[in-house]
Amino acid sequence: MKNIRLYAITLGLAIMALVSAAFINKNRVKPAIITGGDGFAVVELFTSEGCSSCPPADELLARVQKETAGKPVYILAYHVDYWNRLGWKDVFSKAEYSQRQSTYSKWLKLSGVYTPQAVVNGQTEFVGSAQGTLNNAINTGLKKEAKARVTLSNVVINGYNATLKYNATGYTNNTTLQLALVQKNAVTNVKSGENGGHTLSHIQIVNNFKSIPLGKNKEGESNIALPGTFSAQGYELIGFIQNTDTGEITGATRAPFPTTVTASN
Repeated sequence: MKNIRLYAITLGLAIMALVSAAFINKNRVKPAIITGGDGFAVVELFTSEGCSSCPPADELLARVQKETAGKPVYILAYHVDYWNRLGWKDVFSKAEYSQRQSTYSKWLKLSGVYTPQAVVNGQTEFVGSAQGTLNNAINTGLKKEAKARVTLSNVVINGYNATLKYNATGYTNNTTLQLALVQKNAVTNVKSGENGGHTLSHIQIVNNFKSIPLGKNKEGESNIALPGTFSAQGYELIGFIQNTDTGEITGATRAPFPTTVTASN
C-alpha cells in the first residue's frame, strides 16, 4: 500500500510538471530582436485597410518599431489597391505599390501575392503577422554586414516638394536607390468592407516612392513630391539600395526633415 501511495504521488508530480511545462511553452515570449551587429533590416509590409487579416500585422510592426527605436531597422508599409473594389477604398493605397508587390513575386519566384505580406531586405518573405519569423528575419539582417552604404543629406523643403543629396558606395551593376516618403502614423475610422466599424492605426505609411538608377555617379541630387497634409515632424525619408535583377537590398538609411520648416503654397 505504501508503495502504491508513493507511486501515485510521483505520478501526480510528473503530470503537474508536464502541465506546467506546456503552459510555459504556450506563453513563452517570442525571441527578442537583436539590436547589435553591423547590418540593417528593411521591413516592407504590403497591407490594406480592406483586409481583415492585416490589422494584426500593422500592430506587430508598431511593436517592432518601438523595440528597435534608434536602430538600423527601416519599416515601410505599402497599402495596395486591389482590395479597394471589395467595399472600402484605402486612402493610402496606390496601384504602384501593388505593382511593387507583383515585382517581388517575380523576384522571389512566388505563385502570386497576398496580404499581409512582409519582405525583409528584399530576400525573405512571409505572412506579415508572423512575429517569430519577422524577428528571425530582422535578426539575420542585423547580424550581416551591409554590402553597400548610402547617405541622404541636405534635405530642403520648397513648397510641396523636397530636394536632397544622396551618396552611395559599394553597389554593383543594375542597382537603384529606392527613395520613400514615409508618413509616421495615422488613424482611420473604417466605414465598410471587412474592417467596417473598426478604427485602424497605421505606422510608416509609404506616401510617395521613387526609383533612382545608380550608374557610375555615386552621388547626386533628387527631389520628391510632398502631400498637402505634410508636416516635417510627421514624415521622414527612407532610402535603400536595391538590385533590380534579384531584389536584394544591400544598404539603407533614413533622413528627417528640417523641423523649422513646414510646406506651404
